[in-house]
Amino acid sequence: MGLLKDFKRLSFRHKNNKPWYYARNYIRQIIPVSVYQRKLKRKLAEFNRLDKAEQEYILNRVNYYNKLTLTSLSDKAQAISTLQLGKKMKVYFFDAFEFVRYFPSWLRAIFVFGDVIYVPEEPGIVKSRPIHGDNANSVIFKLGKIRHFLFVKDKNSFTSKKDMIISRGKAINKPHRLSFLEKYYNHPMCDVGQVDRGDDLQYPAPRKTLAEHLNFKFILCLEGNDVASNLKWVMSSNSLAVMPLPKYETWFMEGTLIPNYHYVLIKDDYSDLEERLNYYIEHTDEAQQIIDHAHVYIKQFKNKKREDLISLMVLQKYFVQTGQQTGM
Repeated sequence: MGLLKDFKRLSFRHKNNKPWYYARNYIRQIIPVSVYQRKLKRKLAEFNRLDKAEQEYILNRVNYYNKLTLTSLSDKAQAISTLQLGKKMKVYFFDAFEFVRYFPSWLRAIFVFGDVIYVPEEPGIVKSRPIHGDNANSVIFKLGKIRHFLFVKDKNSFTSKKDMIISRGKAINKPHRLSFLEKYYNHPMCDVGQVDRGDDLQYPAPRKTLAEHLNFKFILCLEGNDVASNLKWVMSSNSLAVMPLPKYETWFMEGTLIPNYHYVLIKDDYSDLEERLNYYIEHTDEAQQIIDHAHVYIKQFKNKKREDLISLMVLQKYFVQTGQQTGM
């Protein structure tokens, strides 16, 4: 047993346990959905047993993710019973099925899987959406969580880390990332580069493990196809997340993050990067305050029972506001 524990600890250090994630989700496909549908009323009733402060917190999050007012769905919406496991988008299916299985199979929904940076024409359940503008048709759900919701235990203090910023990411077809690398690829305060496949990369750099990233005071969090996928684990570390104002958001509610309170804000053209790094190298107390605020923000996503209840309530509101069910 001791060897098994050591293997698990080393194998999944700074990682989510993917084999267990897939095994658990494949097992869910075997159990009849009727077993879960009988539990829905009881699970939703847990909300009524919470104190007023907790209820208000949960409702605020439900209404943040799901901004729908009463509307209707077209024939494009399909019964949730038709949601099928395919070769692609497996994690999106698994994360959706974990909760839709509790609802009557005849209810209809539109699932828009993938990195979504637009607002659907009618109410859709998405992983990501634009922060600004009318985004009510984008109902955020916790999708792709095995990759995106990763947190770390960082034993290194901020002051013990290198006075540099690190970044490793894919940059092909991402002009904003290439623009950053063009400015700072050989900068003495930056250990940055791209890790796309290919032999003709403009800004190649050796891959770094997540643990190696934690040796740096600053970690760049630039959006990719939608959000910056590393932002969650960076904010759970003792390093500072550095990024421009986010344009997209997920279940992590990136739109609620406060610049220079939860992360270090830099300009969209990255021109003030060196000045911002030097400021927090010299003002370590302020740097630590940002790290502490980030840790408090992260903590709200670690209560699985509450996260599950919010997920069910987001779906319930979707079905109510599309005229398929009554009452909340």
